[in-house]
Amino acid sequence: MVVQDTVTVAGVERAPPTAAAAERSARPARRLPVQKDWPTWALVITQIGILVGAIALWEIAARAGWIDAFFWSQPSAIFRTLSIFIFFSTGDAWTDIGFTFRSTIFGFLLGTTAGSLFGLSFWWSRNYAAVVQPYIICFESIPKLALAPLVILVFGIGLSSKVAIATALTLVVSTLTTYAGVKALDPDGEKLFYSLGATRMQVFRKLVVPFCLPWVISVLRVNIGLALTGAIVGEFIASQHGLGRAILYAGQTYDIALVWVAVLVLSTLAVIMYATVSWLESVLRKGVRQ
Repeated sequence: MVVQDTVTVAGVERAPPTAAAAERSARPARRLPVQKDWPTWALVITQIGILVGAIALWEIAARAGWIDAFFWSQPSAIFRTLSIFIFFSTGDAWTDIGFTFRSTIFGFLLGTTAGSLFGLSFWWSRNYAAVVQPYIICFESIPKLALAPLVILVFGIGLSSKVAIATALTLVVSTLTTYAGVKALDPDGEKLFYSLGATRMQVFRKLVVPFCLPWVISVLRVNIGLALTGAIVGEFIASQHGLGRAILYAGQTYDIALVWVAVLVLSTLAVIMYATVSWLESVLRKGVRQ
């Protein structure tokens, strides 16, 4: 018979640890894998390298006949068309860029401001909010881009119709986002303000608006993209100017290089506006935290 030694721990007899258990306890603890972030210059160089490589491969494929240059065009032809479009045109290029920019900015400002005020107004009356909310949800479910031809008929083919479409796309998003902030408001905070003798307007200005401001700020970057989409769609349907009109015209005339140029200019404009709104959002958030 084999008798196993026992060890008494806190009055309880336990078997001594086996050799395997002792070996496991002696092993060093495994460290979690740590990812090392690349420096900014390395990220930028990598991004530029990928872009240059893609453009070079595109040019080689077009010249070698791997892709049809008539349908895909090629970077060299796009660069020549870009130079003519930007620097040697009779003024239509900058007119188109300015038209799309104005449509986007006006629609963004109107939709965001009106939607935020509309959402804040629901705080004043729960009955009013309950009556209006189904209509807002119904309007949100309607594909507003499908109503763009009707908007063009009502407002004409000028700037106002493009602003109207951009405003319609941003209005509901701002309204629902701000209303979500209103519903998230702590009722105990309101009771505290009233118990200190604050009026309803003071509660609105000093509690409701500051509380909902981060919700309003959070939707800015979404709205700038929606406003640009609305402006371009309106220009696709009917317009005298705009980058959307330039893309439509180039597609109808099979000028693929001009299509790419207009898309490139439009993408650049979108990046600039998105970066500007992101900077504005960061500034406003710092102001809210302070």
